[in-house]
Amino acid sequence: MFFVYVLYSTKFDRHYVGMTSNLDRRLKNHNAGSVKSTKAFAPWSIIHS
Repeated sequence: MFFVYVLYSTKFDRHYVGMTSNLDRRLKNHNAGSVKSTKAFAPWSIIHS
């Protein structure tokens, strides 16, 4: 099963849309700076999945 998710960075007022099979792990990767396209805008929170 896959999830489509929308993240929001309150600090930078940005949205990011992605897809994953493990939503918890993927959010941790985004907030840890492991994802090149989102690391500059952390912290992220899930607003929709």
